[in-house]
Amino acid sequence: MSESELSALRVLVRGRVEGVGFRLFAIEQASALGLSGFARNLSNGATIEVVAEGPLPALEVLLTTLRRGPALARVERVDVAWAAPTGEYHGFNVR
Repeated sequence: MSESELSALRVLVRGRVEGVGFRLFAIEQASALGLSGFARNLSNGATIEVVAEGPLPALEVLLTTLRRGPALARVERVDVAWAAPTGEYHGFNVR
């Protein structure tokens, strides 16, 4: 795969997303898609940050699943920023 087919995505998911398994959900989804990056809670208590790198089609699938979230979550807002991949991530982890 050429570097031009790779991209990076930073997603801020707001709502009832902490304490409902959202980070684990993000990790499982991203790992299944072969993406690398991380998911973490932000300090405001209502936002999950997900950073992912990989093929653009897989990132688009991840974004769709993050907009839905796991069963107990209530996603109220999703902010998305696209960028060039850095290649600094290996696997998908919680931070």
